[in-house]
Amino acid sequence: MPTPSNRKDEPIHYDADKARGAEIILTKRRNRVIFIAGLVGFVVLALILNWFA
Repeated sequence: MPTPSNRKDEPIHYDADKARGAEIILTKRRNRVIFIAGLVGFVVLALILNWFA
């Protein structure tokens, strides 16, 4: 869990033991949307390369 902060310009700090193990931390909607869009983009790119290669 991130440490609470009152300032928006401070980076969020995650302890190594809490962020380890390939756990994806997507706490904000924007981060989830970007992550899902990246996954979808990768699949679409793989399909396009498969069709035209």
